[in-house]
Order: sequence, then C-alpha cells, then structure tokens
Amino acid sequence: MALETATYISQLTATNPVASDSVSVGDDHIRMLKTVLKTQFSGLSGTTAIAASEAELNILDGVSATAAELNYLDITTLGTSADSKALTQASGVVTIVGDVKITGTTPLLTIGDAGAEDTTILFDGNAKDFYVALDDSADKLLIGEGSTVGTNPILSITDDTVTLGDGAAVDTAIVFDGNAKDFHIALDDSADKLIIGEGSTVGTNEILSITDDTVTIGDGAAVDTYLNFDGNAADFRIGIDDGTDKLEIGGGTSHGSAAGISMDVNGDMTLGGGIACADEVISRPELRDYAESYTASSGGDVTLDLANGNVFQHTASGANVEFTFSNPPGSGKGGSFTLKWIQDSSDRTITWPSSVDWAGGSAPSVTSGSAKVDVYTFFTVDGGTIWYGFQAGADLG
Repeated sequence: MALETATYISQLTATNPVASDSVSVGDDHIRMLKTVLKTQFSGLSGTTAIAASEAELNILDGVSATAAELNYLDITTLGTSADSKALTQASGVVTIVGDVKITGTTPLLTIGDAGAEDTTILFDGNAKDFYVALDDSADKLLIGEGSTVGTNPILSITDDTVTLGDGAAVDTAIVFDGNAKDFHIALDDSADKLIIGEGSTVGTNEILSITDDTVTIGDGAAVDTYLNFDGNAADFRIGIDDGTDKLEIGGGTSHGSAAGISMDVNGDMTLGGGIACADEVISRPELRDYAESYTASSGGDVTLDLANGNVFQHTASGANVEFTFSNPPGSGKGGSFTLKWIQDSSDRTITWPSSVDWAGGSAPSVTSGSAKVDVYTFFTVDGGTIWYGFQAGADLG
C-alpha cells in the first residue's frame, strides 16, 4: 500500500497511490488531500471564489514585505489611495520617473507639515540650480539661485511686499523679451538708479531713470525724447526736439509740428498758437512787436464785438449807420477800442449807443465827403454801463 503521511502540499508524493492499491486506499488519499488543502490554505475561511489568475498571483513572487508594510498603501483602485492611508517615506529620497499629474475639482498639493523648517522645491540644473522655497525663519516665499534656501534670492514675498534682489551689489532687472525689441525695468546698482530702458542690458539706452528726487527722460543721446499722450481724437506731446535743442509742448506726436510752446535752454519761449486767458491777469509783461486784432465791416447797422478784437473799421455804404457795442470786459476792468469810420458819397449819419459819454457833452460831427475818414476811441471801466468817447482824428484821408 502506497500511502504517505502529509499535512502540507510539500509532503505529498506525486506517484501515490499506485495501481495495485485497493479502492479503500484511494479513499484514504482523498481524505488526506482534503486535510492538506484545508491546512495549507487555512486563511480561506469564506465562501468567495478566488478569481486571480496565475499571472496575477505570480506578481507576489519575490515580495518580502511584512503585512504592516503592505498596509502602508491600501490601493483599492489602480492609482487611487484610500483616504485612511498615507504614503510615508521614513528616510531617503523618493524618485519618480515620468510625469506627475494632480487632477480633481480643486486639486491641492501641500508641501510641509507646519513645522518650523524650510520647505523647498529644487530644480537641479546642469550648470545652475534654482529653488522655490519657504524661508521659515524669515517668513518669506523665495525664488532664488542655487540649492540653499536664503542664499541669492532673486524674488521674495512677505506680507504685502514683493522684493527683487537680496541687497547684494549687483544689478537687478525684469527683462521683457520681445520679438523685434527687448525692454527692461532695472536697478542700476552702480549708479543707484531705477531704469526703464530699451534692450536687455542694464544701463544701455535708458528711456527713464529715477534717482533721489529726480526723474530723467532720455540718456543724453542725440535723439528726440517725448512723453506722448495718445488720445482718442487727438494726440499731444511734451518733449525735447534734439535737432533744435528746444523743449516742445504741442499737438500730435512729431517734433516741430503744431508746437504750442517751444523753449530754448535760456528759458526763452515761442508760442505757436494763441493763448485764451479767460479774463485772467498777465502781470508785468514787456511787449515788443505786437499787434491787435482788427475787424472790418461795411454797409448799414453794425455791432462792434470786443470778442473779435480792439480795432474796427466800418465803411458806410447805402444807408445810415447805428453802432452797437458788445462784450466789454467785466465791471472793475478797463476796456477800450478804436474805430476807423469811412464815409461814403452820400454823407451817411451815425447813431451812437446811449451809453456813450462824449468829451464836451455831445457827439462830434461826422466829416462829409466820399472816403473821408474819422477816428474814434472809447473806453469803459464798468462793464459798458458808460463808454467814454473821443474823436481822435477827423477829416483824414
């Protein structure tokens, strides 16, 4: 009879039972196999079938971890960790080959555990390293060069302040790398200036610089420099016309065009347009080579409007003439004008405003005769309530 004694699979003899054994020996073998299976797989106490294939079970071949170690990560679905479990690295470095993606409605990556220690993301470059880090002792978020937190910080954030640089004697710049042109905003540390300039090299082609209490536009080069105001319907500028060495305030953006005011280095100014003083005072002027606005009219009745000037000419033609005076200066300010009268061949008469108070108490006679000229002057100090009138010349022409 070939019947071994076995409790575990390794104790079974593959050649038993032999052909000469009786049926009862076969029964003993079946009972022994049941005992071996129940003893060897004593943990299978439920009624659920094991669906794993031999390939899936073979994945565990060679695993030497303890049950506690396997329980560190309870993977219920491939790539998903149970909330009750945590991946913990007691010491050393965790290396991930490939990309890491964090998804979800509100994904969150937390670095650190609120301990009093620096926390760093380090970029390990070939020639240079860089880091983004929390400098916990200074309570600052840093972006810096190197691998040691706090050394050579390029940018730091704390409270409501963003700081560029670390106080070292070096230039610090923000460079805008354009397609055709570069620009920079920078600290020129050697000159102690804040600069806005063209290009990527600090200190070259400065457009604007600030130092102490001074703002400078331009860098001394032989070029025009302007502050342009880009309006919707019209543009304006303040700038230096380097070709003429003059400061201009004008309309448009091109030097020399529509210059309202230009000033040379001696402070002498040239006006390229009119000045509307809106009845305000111009004090202590010295006038040279000046002119007064002149208005000519002809025909019958006419209004002499001081808004158009202070010298008038009227040629009588076809009818007698009644004059009206309008827009005098306000009360308390002096205003005056001169009138040149040209008679026609029919000896036209003049009717003056009742507000005119003539020298001698009555209006002077009008010279008769074709093309004869009389000249009159008037002034008021009470807004035209009274005009003082004088004939400055008669029988001229």
